[in-house]
Amino acid sequence: MSDPITFENSSARFGLPLLFVGQAQKEAFVNEALSLLDGLVHCAIEAELANPPSTPTDGMAWLVAPNPSGDWLGHAGKLALRQAGQWLYVSPRDGMRVLNKGSGQEARMIAGSWRAPLPPTQASGGSIIDAEARTMLADLVLALREAGIFAT
Repeated sequence: MSDPITFENSSARFGLPLLFVGQAQKEAFVNEALSLLDGLVHCAIEAELANPPSTPTDGMAWLVAPNPSGDWLGHAGKLALRQAGQWLYVSPRDGMRVLNKGSGQEARMIAGSWRAPLPPTQASGGSIIDAEARTMLADLVLALREAGIFAT
């Protein structure tokens, strides 16, 4: 039988609080972890802003822009999740995806920056040109842009 795994106070990737033996008020730690998960799973942000919205609603999220102010001061580049009337801040990790509801664009965190998938280069040249195939591919790329899959 292998030895049991021992944990620190929080999870490695997103700092979710973990319970420990004999811990008082376990519900506070569990509720914080569930609130973070609620905001991060299939994350959809309203927009990227430098100033917190005046009337945020629980369950909404924003990407904090450079040079933030107010409650967001010192949290540039983080996700600001509104949960239980307060702000929870999460540093994005590589591989994380968000949907920006304001722009309708998906983005993925790669090497510390948000990137939208780029569309393929339009076909040009070649010794045999199939105009119908090129038109179909251009229409497909346009549809994928409108769906928010490729950057515009």
